[in-house]
Amino acid sequence: MGIITEEMRAVVNGQRLGFIATVCADGTPNLSPKGTTLVWDADHLVFADICSPTTMKNLAHNPALEINVVDPIRRKGYRFKGQARIVTQNDELAALIGWYRQQGVRSEIRSVVIVEVLRAAPLISPAYDNGATEEEVSQRWETYYRSLREGRG
Repeated sequence: MGIITEEMRAVVNGQRLGFIATVCADGTPNLSPKGTTLVWDADHLVFADICSPTTMKNLAHNPALEINVVDPIRRKGYRFKGQARIVTQNDELAALIGWYRQQGVRSEIRSVVIVEVLRAAPLISPAYDNGATEEEVSQRWETYYRSLREGRG
């Protein structure tokens, strides 16, 4: 059994949007959303380089990263700390791009980042601190997002 549990897999694969934190050469942080974040296996996450020059440059310099994936309705998710390996060519990249095509990703993929997850921890909103149930929190945020779509936000 790996680090990534079935619950983590469900959240990551359900959301597909990971916020990837890398370190720039000058030591400052870089945070970039990646809509291709998925579970590869029990110990690895992946995301595609569709238009990520800064993220790729940072990872080439320092492979340490953190990925946060949060369900915005439930206000729960996970943080994953790990080490990145950038796949840029050969049969491995072709196989990964083929796999992404099966997942419905149609954008041009320049490379794929495979992340060895070294630590994972839950992210839970303070919305739960006063005893709110997941149903109550979800209903609140569903109502909020619906009001934004309807122009009442």
